[in-house]
Amino acid sequence: MAEQTSGAGLVQGVPPAERAPRAVADLYHAYFTGLILTLVSRRGSGDAARWMHAVFRHQHHEKFLSSFEKLGLSGMPHAVACAAYHYLSNSIGGVGVEFMKESDRKAWVRFVPPRWIYMGAAICGVPSEVSRGFLTGWYAQNGVSLKNPRLGFVCTAQTVDGQHGLAGYFMEYDHDLAPEERLVFRPGEIPPPFDPDAAPRLPAGDWTSERLARAYRNYAMEYVRSGLPRLMELFGETEGAHLGHLTGRMIGAQLYKDIANAAGVQNDDAEALAQLLAWIAEGEGDSASITRDGDSVLLSRTGWRLMRGIANPSQGVLEAWNGLIEGLAMVHNRFLTIDLIARVDHGAPQTVWRIQQRPHGAIVIA
Repeated sequence: MAEQTSGAGLVQGVPPAERAPRAVADLYHAYFTGLILTLVSRRGSGDAARWMHAVFRHQHHEKFLSSFEKLGLSGMPHAVACAAYHYLSNSIGGVGVEFMKESDRKAWVRFVPPRWIYMGAAICGVPSEVSRGFLTGWYAQNGVSLKNPRLGFVCTAQTVDGQHGLAGYFMEYDHDLAPEERLVFRPGEIPPPFDPDAAPRLPAGDWTSERLARAYRNYAMEYVRSGLPRLMELFGETEGAHLGHLTGRMIGAQLYKDIANAAGVQNDDAEALAQLLAWIAEGEGDSASITRDGDSVLLSRTGWRLMRGIANPSQGVLEAWNGLIEGLAMVHNRFLTIDLIARVDHGAPQTVWRIQQRPHGAIVIA
């Protein structure tokens, strides 16, 4: 029987129907944090910062302007709208963030510790340079996207520098900004007090509890959806797949017991592993089926929601992502093998894994 833990805090108090999406969110959340630390520790802070910049630059292009209407920000002064955007969009993902408007031309945001992006003690492994990477990739680009050359961001604190959070303000100046002026650092300026009653709210009619639950899951998945292709682009397919796969194995292994407990896994056989992976797939928004093939169990997954909307992702992306599956499997039962035998990114209608007992006396080379 699989060992259970009392630490299924990732779904504690969550209704049963919402447990799989919540577990998926926490799995991808940890995977993204793990990718940051893998890059810092194995390639250095410079490469990690380049990757963070690329991830957030990609997300900015895809999400920023397209989300203005659905968040109810159209027509606001640009500085206020930008601060409201970061307040609302991150709050949907479960991130602690504050909004403080000083005027139509100056509005603050503050990301309150514990920082979502750097889980727990992981923040101690993130250099300041890496944190700046996502500021240059997103915050410095808001004025450009809004076609407002006077709009910039002033960063006044960073949690990774031992300060009170990531804080700063969007400012509309009296003059057009040069590219290097769109993001500046002025540590020491303190944001005004946060008044929740003065903060923006989501349009009430559109944001049902079910939609918010899906948005919470999608928030975490989006970082990985943006992050894995950028690994391949920056470091090449072989190295990118290796970094993503290694990270996935570690994160899958680390989170296995909490995920299995949330799913109600009771056994450590091949069937139970297939059921767990099907539960995760359905929590992501895909469908899955389980069949027998002699002594093997086949898990077939239809769709790949994680990469939805990305045409022809590099094959290294799936190889990196599959590390999560392998990490979960090797803690579930190290005497099982799980082999990828069909892939949607190779044109197959489904992604299929074969799960079976490891041959007696086999040596594992990972």
